[in-house]
Amino acid sequence: MGAGTFVKSPSGRMATPQIKVGRSDLILLATVIALCLFGLLMVYSASPDFSIFEHDGNPYYILNKQILWMVLGALIVAMLTRLDYHLIQRLAVPLMGLTLALLVLVLLRGEERLHSVRTLYQGSIQPSELAKLVIVLYLAVWLYSKRDHLKDIQIGLIPLAVIVGTVGGLIYLQPDLSAAATIFIMGGLLFFLAGGDLKQILFFLLVALLIGGLVIQFSETGRHRLADYLTGLREPLQSSDHMLYSLESIVKGGLFGQGLGNATTKLEGLPLPTTDSIFAVVVEEWGLLGAIVLIVLYGVLVWRGLKVAERAPDMLGTLLAGGLTFWIAIEALINMAVLVGLLPFAGNALPFMSAGGSNLLSVLTAVGIVLNISRYQAQRPSETVVQERRSYSASVDWRGRNGRRGVSRIGRP
Repeated sequence: MGAGTFVKSPSGRMATPQIKVGRSDLILLATVIALCLFGLLMVYSASPDFSIFEHDGNPYYILNKQILWMVLGALIVAMLTRLDYHLIQRLAVPLMGLTLALLVLVLLRGEERLHSVRTLYQGSIQPSELAKLVIVLYLAVWLYSKRDHLKDIQIGLIPLAVIVGTVGGLIYLQPDLSAAATIFIMGGLLFFLAGGDLKQILFFLLVALLIGGLVIQFSETGRHRLADYLTGLREPLQSSDHMLYSLESIVKGGLFGQGLGNATTKLEGLPLPTTDSIFAVVVEEWGLLGAIVLIVLYGVLVWRGLKVAERAPDMLGTLLAGGLTFWIAIEALINMAVLVGLLPFAGNALPFMSAGGSNLLSVLTAVGIVLNISRYQAQRPSETVVQERRSYSASVDWRGRNGRRGVSRIGRP
């Protein structure tokens, strides 16, 4: 199976931890199904007028495409749930090569929409969404393979910065600042989860902040978004039109909402109601209670995803499940925080809710991998699995570099 960590038992013979191959996490699966159905309901509500205007009078064009993408995504989930997640070790490099090729192709032959060149084939493919998924898969495999040498800056941090910088740089050239920022966030987070040295992590964050500041200063889009955000913090009524319409939707929603299909702001100027701004439509139609239900669903997804990571039989499973779960959570958090004015405007989609095939397929692929890992659970984590996690998940070197006494080993008081 490839999921066990081989060690020497006290008798000197090789042993593996007891691993149970069973059903996928049913709570996680039910939560994802609920999010997908909720998403279809909101696309149905938010898309008719936009579809009529953009797609030759067909009010169900966007909804029909979303259903098609969801069926395809469900098939991907079903397939990935049955495969051994260790196959990703062989697929990571080809997937990264394909992603880089698509990111270059979109710069050469991409279609301009909303002042950015991000899509291929009439908007059907958005390589930056694929890149977010693939960077998590690739870095999880790469960090797992380098787990014995992560504290060596020439083997750990510098190659990590090159990988993340290459992918993030190609995305920035589109320009897609929010997707590039997500790539850097996931790079730092996975390095932390893999047990990177705390000093190196802090250095990585400092450099990322400095580069981010320079990018904003030299990017017209970045400067404009930051200026709108700061203006809105000082005087909400002077916020950008996008933020004003979003806040209007939230105020109209009140506690219980206007009812499904009864939102008016989506018809009066709210930009991108089917994609980036769909959370505002959710709040207007379902109210504060509906928003809380949606946030609780994301919270349950994060809880179960981290449980899968905790119980994974090896560190590869832990990095994959943890990284993919955090990625979905970060996407959702950024989207919702932007629409209530807590963060500068970013183009992150709301997972499972926003219309669009690239994001939906990427997120459902991530879910399929996490569900697969949930099938391979260590019944009783062996001493070696515990030691592996302690060695490669600790963010601080507790064994002498910081001048403190070492941590007791297993079996010692």
